Amino acid sequence: MSRIGRMPIAIPAGVSVDIAENNKVTVKGPKGTLERVLPAEMEIKQEGAEIVVSRPNDLKKMKSLHGLTRTLINNMVVGVTQGYEKKLEVNGVGYRAAKSGKKLTLNLGYSHPVEMTDPEGIESVVEGQNVIIIKGIDKEKVGQYAAEIRDKRRPEPYKGKGIKYADEIIRRKEGKTGKGKK
Repeated sequence: MSRIGRMPIAIPAGVSVDIAENNKVTVKGPKGTLERVLPAEMEIKQEGAEIVVSRPNDLKKMKSLHGLTRTLINNMVVGVTQGYEKKLEVNGVGYRAAKSGKKLTLNLGYSHPVEMTDPEGIESVVEGQNVIIIKGIDKEKVGQYAAEIRDKRRPEPYKGKGIKYADEIIRRKEGKTGKGKK
């Protein structure tokens, strides 16, 4: 049995979960509403104040969908109650981030500033000049937007310049050494 898939999802107070046909799950909470169509083979039931996901058989595909379905619903419940956030750090001389309205402007050593607009339902906050915090209720969208920002200038291994996640460790390399020069 899937250890993750078997665990029931507790529904906190103030959160309502709707399960429509074709496994369309809608979760409403204090921070907003999320909806998602989950694999139709899975059986999603609401039992009191918890949700239970069960699978029809033990085929490999069903086993893999079981844990996934449970985790996706759990992420929706956590999203509408607490929300998600990712922290990015901008490192490098002259590299900085600024925010005006919904526009995030990044100076990353290119000849032009890179401008990005916050997607729907996601908010980015700049702390100081080099910390960007991305907040939202959809875990997938928060992670995706953070990855897109990081892709504008990935950290390089020699000086560590670029945009990195706050909890990311950059493998450092040693630079060239001047051997054989007279």
